[in-house]
Formats: sequence, C-alpha cells, structure tokens
Amino acid sequence: MKADTVQLKFDSKYVGELTSPTGSIKLGSQDNGMKPYHLLFGALASCFYATFLSVVEKMRVSFTDVDIEVSGNKRDETPATLDHVEIKMVVYNGSDQNKLKRAAELGAQYCSIHETISKVAKMDLIVTFETK
Repeated sequence: MKADTVQLKFDSKYVGELTSPTGSIKLGSQDNGMKPYHLLFGALASCFYATFLSVVEKMRVSFTDVDIEVSGNKRDETPATLDHVEIKMVVYNGSDQNKLKRAAELGAQYCSIHETISKVAKMDLIVTFETK
C-alpha cells in the first residue's frame, strides 16, 4: 500500500525544499530550514496526535488543546540510530484524565510511525494535565 509521495530538491549547499500534495517546507542549511530529525519527530508527533484524536472520539472524552514535545538521543555507533525518544504531552482542560491518558497510550500504540521508531529506540510517553 502506497502511503503518499513527496518531492525534495536541494542545491549543492544542502539548501532545499520538500513539496507534498498539501504544501511545502524549507529544508537544510537556510533560515527556517528543517533538519532530518525535526521532520522525523514532527511526523511522529503528528501521527501520534491524529491517532490520539480518533481514540478520544471513540471514548467520548474532551479537551481544549494540547502541547506536544518530542525529543530523542542517538547512539554513538555508526549508523547513529535513535536509542531513546520521549513524547511529552500536556492536555488542557480534559474532561476525564484517566481516559485521556489511556487514549494517549493507545494513540502511541496504534500510530504507525511510533511503531516503526520503536523497533530501534526505547519510547517514553509522558502525559500531564493542566487547566487554562
């Protein structure tokens, strides 16, 4: 099954652009240029959040918004694959913290990008709750 298609163009100085069917972003060594792990962590967070939303809908719980931060460490060996990734999620104004935490756990479990990265790295999910 084909997931999607993106196109990338670079010059000889690692200045480039990624274009998808829905938009484009700057890459590499330029102002606001995304680096490879920025893209990977962004893809992970986006996939995780989309999956989380589908679980939240099924559980019939609510919240106003979330903040997600993804960070990771690479191994010293070559190739320097990830050895640890941490997803920190702050859920604001949640209607049921226990259900929302479970929805986050299921979001991680069923996110295909999370599952892919988990084959090489230890994955941690930290969910906290705040009121705005």
